[in-house]
Amino acid sequence: MTEMKAGCEERLDRVSSCTLTVTGYIGQDVTLPCSYDVRANGVLSVCWGHGPVPTSKCSNTILSTDYKNVTFRESPRYQLLSQVMQGDVSLTIIKAQKTDSGTYGCRVEIPGWFNDQKNNVHLTIEEAPVEELDIQSSTQAVTVTVSKCSEIAKIQSATSQVNFSRHEIFKAFFEAKNIGRIAVIFFLTLILILILIFGRKVLMRRTTPQQLNTITAENIYDTL
Repeated sequence: MTEMKAGCEERLDRVSSCTLTVTGYIGQDVTLPCSYDVRANGVLSVCWGHGPVPTSKCSNTILSTDYKNVTFRESPRYQLLSQVMQGDVSLTIIKAQKTDSGTYGCRVEIPGWFNDQKNNVHLTIEEAPVEELDIQSSTQAVTVTVSKCSEIAKIQSATSQVNFSRHEIFKAFFEAKNIGRIAVIFFLTLILILILIFGRKVLMRRTTPQQLNTITAENIYDTL
């Protein structure tokens, strides 16, 4: 986006002179306006210079044309992108930089004495403004990220608490007192098992062969 302010005057010597102020932004293309009436004079030669237009030609010429064709260009960044054949010879500076600031002069060479048209353009290059929409979008993105991080932190905290609780239970279970109780229960169970086994063996020894035969016969009889 380019901002322009202009003021034009025509002096008694019939040389038309205009002074414009243009504001451009770093990294963006900026156009310095200059045009003339093709219907009155046809296609004419034009020059652009870095500095106010002098009494003859252009000072520090950066671009010049010979009617339809560009005959000199100091840098590829200087372009005539408008409708030159219709008299629009505005100069476009590609990807303007801070060093491009200053005064530029456009001279249209109109045949005859003191007929040339002169345009002086003062260019100011500034930092590109930051759009509010981009700032709001960035703020929302940051807020969402922080919220997500907070949720993750809460989940991690809850998981840690659960793990911690399980660890505490496991630890408490195997404390000294509980280990003693478990040992007592284990030994009592073992003693009971041994008593049962020992008692069975004693019972088997006390049973005589005749008693065994009697028991066997009774079992057979019951079966029949």
